Parts: sequence; structure tokens; C-alpha cells
Amino acid sequence: MARLAMQEIGKAVIGKDDCIFKVMTAILAGGHILLEDIPGVGKTTMALAFSRAMALKQNRIQFTPDVLPADITGFSMYQKDTGKFVYQPGAAMCNLLLADEINRTSPKTQAALLEVMEEGRVTVDGVSKPVPSPFIVLATENPIGSAGTQMLPESQVDRFMICMTMGYPDMDAEIAIVKGKVLRDPLAEVRGVMTAADLTAMQQTVDSIYVHDVLYQYIGRLVQATRNHPLIELGLSPRGTIAITQMAKARAFLMNRTYSIPDDVEAVYLDVACHRVRLNSKARINRVTEKAVLEQILNQTAKPTVRRKQ
Repeated sequence: MARLAMQEIGKAVIGKDDCIFKVMTAILAGGHILLEDIPGVGKTTMALAFSRAMALKQNRIQFTPDVLPADITGFSMYQKDTGKFVYQPGAAMCNLLLADEINRTSPKTQAALLEVMEEGRVTVDGVSKPVPSPFIVLATENPIGSAGTQMLPESQVDRFMICMTMGYPDMDAEIAIVKGKVLRDPLAEVRGVMTAADLTAMQQTVDSIYVHDVLYQYIGRLVQATRNHPLIELGLSPRGTIAITQMAKARAFLMNRTYSIPDDVEAVYLDVACHRVRLNSKARINRVTEKAVLEQILNQTAKPTVRRKQ
């Protein structure tokens, strides 16, 4: 069913099958996704296509400097006829929250997402209310330094399971996008092929994927290497360790396996880790990137071998 949903999404997001696969992997792992790239490469289209293909209750909020925390969490409104305050739901009361250009709003509003993303609930006037399950935040942001943007704090960035870029399409894909846009609305072609109950069932199956102790040790060595590397100032947190494990299990599920292998960990490591590490001044002076450092860690960390039964 997940494969069928990815095929539907591919009707609207042309030439980005790898990106679609990664986002689906993160969703099955129960995580939130941050898409960082320049405007116009299809970040919002990707998010809308996922919401349609998965037929989830979705809300979209366009982040601007005047968006308030109450727009996300909701607020209480006094009703004169009853003499009571009644809760008015905010944008977070859905299964899939499309947070567009999240780094264009104020830090106070960005912080309003923290409790929702981590604990699956909002608090209004001292009363906590759970958000619907499953709950996924699919956020887009413009590159740091773009006009009108602010850096997300590390505490919020850490709550996104993966951070990825889509990049420019190749020439053939771009021509296909232009032709399709002229003839029809690509999103109109996307059918809903699964429900919230289907997604919850698949997430539970992902949780049951087997991970051998040797693989846990491999993940642990990769994480420890980020904390001891001479060019890294801030390494992966335990939340990052959990994210690598969950992503590896979700990838195994999509590959029709009931167990994870080292290739799963290797495939998800960069997308989980790049936005979580912070390089020191020496790395910045030498223009070393997070990706380059993490690739070095992957190459230098012994990878377990997999023995297949005869």
C-alpha cells in the first residue's frame, strides 16, 4: 500500500522518486520531515501530494511574521449564550500539518510547534488536548540567509526525523513538469489510496521490525563518532540515535523485509544526522560541510557483515 501511495505521489512530483521514498520512510517511522530548498522546486507540491495520496485529514499553514502561536495550538473563545469559554481548534488538529516556510515566522510561533511535534498534544489555557493520531508535520523552509528567514533553534530542528533537499530537476523531468502543468493540475491526478488507520497499522508493523544487537552496536558507533570528531562541536543526541534506528526499520519494511540490515542504516544516516550536527569554527574556516564529515565517519566505521542462510 505504501508503494501504491508513492506511485500516486510520483504523478505530481516528477523525477524525484528518491525524495518520495525518503519522505515515506520517515512517515512510516513516525517522524516529522523538514524540506529545505530554494523556492519553486516543488517542496509544497510534494507535501500536498502526500496529503492527497494518504487521504489524511490535513491542514496547511503559511508561516509569515504575523502568524501567532494560537494559530497553531488553537484558542478559547467566550460564548455569550452559554457563558463558557469554548476551545477553537488550531491548525495542529489534523493528521498531516503542512507547515509552509516555517523559518519565516517568529521564534515564539516556531516554539509553539515543539510540544505538538514531541508530545502529540497542545496546551491552551492550562488544558492539554491530544492531536489526532497519526500526526505528522511536513514542513518546508527556505535556505538560511534568504530574505525574511530566521534560523530554527537546535531544539526544534532536532525534532525533525529527517531534513532533506529536493534540488533542481534534470532537463527531461523539467520538461515533463512544464508539459503536465500546461495540460492539467498535476495534484488533481493524485488519488487517495490509504487511510489514517492503514498508516497506523503500517507504523505498528515497522515497530516490530527485527534489529540485531550487532546493528545496534553499529548505530551506536556511528553516533559516538559524531560526538568525538575533531570538526564537530555538537554531535547527535539520543533522539538522533532513535531516529536512525526507526528509519532503518522503516526502510526494511519498504524493502519487504522483516529485519534490518547494515545497508538500511547506511542509507538513512546522512538524512537523519546532517541537520543535527554542528561543526566547529575550524570546519567552517576550511569550508568543510556536514555531509563531508558524516560521509567520512561512515567510511571509517566498520560495517557489520550479513550472513545469509543457505
